[in-house]
Amino acid sequence: MQIKDRIGLSGLEKAISKSQNYLLSLQNCDGYWWAALESNVTITAEIVLLYKIWGLNNLPWHKIEAYLRFQQRSHGGWELFYGDGGEVSTSVEAYMALRILGVPVHDPIMIKAKKYILSKGGISKTRIFTKIHLALIGCYSWKGIPSLPPWVMLLPEQFPFNIYEMSSWARSSTVPLIPVLNSKSVYQIKPGNFVDSVDSSHSAISLNELYVEGGNRVDELPRKGDWTDAFVLLDEAFKFAENLNLVPLREEGIKAAERWVIERQEQTGDWGGIIPAMFNSMLALRVLNYSVHDPIVVRGFKALQNFAVETADTYWIQPCVSPVWDTALVMRSLVDSGLPPNHPALVKGGEWLLDKQILNYGDWAVKNSKGKPGAWAFEFDNRFYPDVDDTAVVVMALDGVELPNENLKIEAIRRAVAWIASMQCVDGGWAAFDVDNNQDWINDLPYADLKAMIDPNTADVTARVLEMFGKLSNSQGNTQSNNRKGILLPIENKDIDRAFAYLKKEQELEGCWFGRWGVNYIYGTSGVLTALSLLAPSMHRSHIEKGAAWLISCQNPDGGWGETCFSYEDPMLKGRGKTTPSQTAWALIGLMAAGDATGNYAKESLERGIDYLLRTQQDDGSWDESEFTGTGFPCHFYLNYNLYRQHFPLTALGRYRILKNHSLVK
Repeated sequence: MQIKDRIGLSGLEKAISKSQNYLLSLQNCDGYWWAALESNVTITAEIVLLYKIWGLNNLPWHKIEAYLRFQQRSHGGWELFYGDGGEVSTSVEAYMALRILGVPVHDPIMIKAKKYILSKGGISKTRIFTKIHLALIGCYSWKGIPSLPPWVMLLPEQFPFNIYEMSSWARSSTVPLIPVLNSKSVYQIKPGNFVDSVDSSHSAISLNELYVEGGNRVDELPRKGDWTDAFVLLDEAFKFAENLNLVPLREEGIKAAERWVIERQEQTGDWGGIIPAMFNSMLALRVLNYSVHDPIVVRGFKALQNFAVETADTYWIQPCVSPVWDTALVMRSLVDSGLPPNHPALVKGGEWLLDKQILNYGDWAVKNSKGKPGAWAFEFDNRFYPDVDDTAVVVMALDGVELPNENLKIEAIRRAVAWIASMQCVDGGWAAFDVDNNQDWINDLPYADLKAMIDPNTADVTARVLEMFGKLSNSQGNTQSNNRKGILLPIENKDIDRAFAYLKKEQELEGCWFGRWGVNYIYGTSGVLTALSLLAPSMHRSHIEKGAAWLISCQNPDGGWGETCFSYEDPMLKGRGKTTPSQTAWALIGLMAAGDATGNYAKESLERGIDYLLRTQQDDGSWDESEFTGTGFPCHFYLNYNLYRQHFPLTALGRYRILKNHSLVK
């Protein structure tokens, strides 16, 4: 069959209908959509550690062991993302968890893992968080862990550095570590058994076999030979003060950290909506000698279990849950593909989203004194940390549907858009969770080896916000002036222009844009092209054409697009990788937007891309995709959103059908 036959209107209609029916079948009875969010095995390994430190034995350990065994790759290691060849910190944590679960060192899986880990430099080459976890069970020296002075908690908000200069995810994970790192406790764990005792120097489990140095504990922070060694010298001074018991305001700082943690626990038991914050908070409660029966602790463990995925054979933990994000994006895809805006499924989803709007102040208000609440978070419950990206997508999803209470919907959108407008950064763009959270030097601290301590504005989030403004302008029937001072658009022309200037500055020489929250330049470029085509197509035509040309240049021989997570490390891999349905859809969405702006619809590229989606759709209307196309921390943490491969292709097919119906592509 020829491409033209496959991508005709009848073929499109069939594929769209199957995809719609598949997604509708996944809707929860409460109205939301939600699929499991995959990361790497460290999340599950750390839960094993946490439960054993608390002396709990109420998880299906055999299923966790089976999961960890299944995730090991042929080279002996465990991966950050599918097909990456393995990563040393991830592999050490998996090995640690298996040892805790009682797997002996002479088991074939452990022999392979040991060989892999040693080939990568062993424990000494792992990240700081892995070393902290090992120190807690006596398998790494606390001397090799950066100090975290408790008085940091007492620094005022006006001080050049305070806890609110860290990103929301770093802050919610770091504050609970203050009592942990100051306690320096070692929990004595025997393989397969409970915690026996707390001791300052001994542990029943030894991982000496994973040290290239032959079992010697590394007891000092590495130096890089540049200006950042000043932080190492400062850390040595902190440790000297600790040894002499001369840490100022130590008790006051620890109590402030404890209070901060308790205040930020959700009613459901969550902290920050992410496992690292929840894990570290539960560690803090342990070193502060909370009872395992304390309601705060009980709620915390219940929240952790809500992140679990259990099958007949395995048990693993998600790093986060994404129902708001999934619901809004699925709703947009259903509307874009022609489902009536008052369809019962969309109404139910819209009403569920309205109920999830956050109407109280969170940590964002520390750096944003003008904004009023009205945003959405990523998760079921996360009142302290709503984010700009989710809120913009929810606004567009709600704007595209008709609800029984339209007045409530309009007022909810009004609140959300005003909040987003208040979150614009001084550089002109938007970040995920905070305003002007951009002190890059913090990423050079010895503690910050993930390079994820700040939350600066990014092209992809900025593009999402501008797309939202463009969609709302069009829905008010004023596409020329954009009605920026209208009821739903409380933002000045000069602020939109600042955002445009930021995006122009961020465009790469090749024509693409960086993708902070999706992999990678295909994601960023698609978003920016969509935004520019809606708000200022003629003004930015050259930028749009350059971005579209870059996307076309990246198209794979099979007609689709793909980009490896390694593109965050190697610029030569921009837009290069195995074809995936989600990344193909992003490229198509970007090219169609560019066509709307310029009149050049890159007909051949669009046809080949649409044909790829039609050829790879499965009989039930779904698409298959093993690759990770979501980003947590570039170079260090990646995500597999299991609905990305479903709703983004449907969005692309729906928008292409509109072009076909209007004879813009034939």
